[in-house]
Amino acid sequence: MRRAVLFDTETTGLDPRTGDRVIEIAAVELIDDLPTGRHYHVLLDPERDVPEEASRVHGYTRAHLVGQPKFAAVVDEFLAFVGEDPLVAHNAPFDFGFLDAEMARLELPPLERARMVDTLELARERFPGLPNSLDSLCRRYGIDLSERTTHNALLDCRLLAQVYLELMGGRQRGLALAIEEGGGLASVTYQPVAGRRPRLLVADAQAAQAHAAFVATLKDALWLRAEPIHAPA
Repeated sequence: MRRAVLFDTETTGLDPRTGDRVIEIAAVELIDDLPTGRHYHVLLDPERDVPEEASRVHGYTRAHLVGQPKFAAVVDEFLAFVGEDPLVAHNAPFDFGFLDAEMARLELPPLERARMVDTLELARERFPGLPNSLDSLCRRYGIDLSERTTHNALLDCRLLAQVYLELMGGRQRGLALAIEEGGGLASVTYQPVAGRRPRLLVADAQAAQAHAAFVATLKDALWLRAEPIHAPA
């Protein structure tokens, strides 16, 4: 079982070095890249104004945040939730930088960069030269964006969790083709993902006959050269 935490922040601006602060943190737990339903979410009082241009992005004004806890009051529960596991975020250096600045104010150590998993970098490797914003990736993977009218951190986490699953291989992860050294197909095998029980689907006689008849019409069909699929014992 492999645990990770996917998270997002909203802020008063773009640069913590000029006094911008975190106003929202959301995080969701992933086990083997799938959300478990456990999440963490908090709004924060940034102890400063919220510029109008920032409010247009995330929808929060100073009035929304007055009376909310300060970062110092929630840091322990946030760190307890994320534990020591990998931290996944879109444009992760931005979110890491803001959290590091908040921790530095409390004389706490920064988050370890070895834990960082940046889905923006993953997307750029998968789709070089294409737009790779969260919106663009959701559209590319057919993920519903109808609720995303502003950059709400918890909603963004839930959307990014779907994108991350696709970037890591999608819902068909665990299926792999074994390729011979010379480039030929050696066999088709099933490699189960830890914690997920495979379901064996067996064709009935009619379906098997129809498939065989279809394959017979193909030239040099892979089905005739590959070994049968092996279900795990």
